[in-house]
Amino acid sequence: MHNAGRVLGNALTRFEARVLELMAQAGHAQTRLPHINLTRHLDLEGTRITVLAQRARMTNAAMTELIDQCEALGLVVRLSDPADRRARIVNFTEAGRLWLAVFAKALKKAERELFDEIGDEAAAALFNALAGYGGVVDSIGARGKAN
Repeated sequence: MHNAGRVLGNALTRFEARVLELMAQAGHAQTRLPHINLTRHLDLEGTRITVLAQRARMTNAAMTELIDQCEALGLVVRLSDPADRRARIVNFTEAGRLWLAVFAKALKKAERELFDEIGDEAAAALFNALAGYGGVVDSIGARGKAN
């Protein structure tokens, strides 16, 4: 028996797997879903670790571990917050910004494939319906934009 959660989950799993496959084809085989989870919450001008953890609905410790991984990959760097030297701000490195551009291309290609498979009209209806259903996620809406 199908239910909405299973159908949505299966579709998301397939979509995310395709994005990761495209990232690997573009030379970023080290990319994992948690890395994308960090970067989707990271503002281009940098974000405090505590804010990243809140947006991703993770503990500070779990977010710090994820930042460690992305830092080891050269995608991000931690800097002192000029407003509060005790706090750290996470910023994209130049390599991280290049990675972000590759990710954007992979995402667009996966979306285009989705549209091609189910049709433009059905895909537009799906996106509009899910946008209405999902609304703006509070953790993302705090930035004034949804990614």
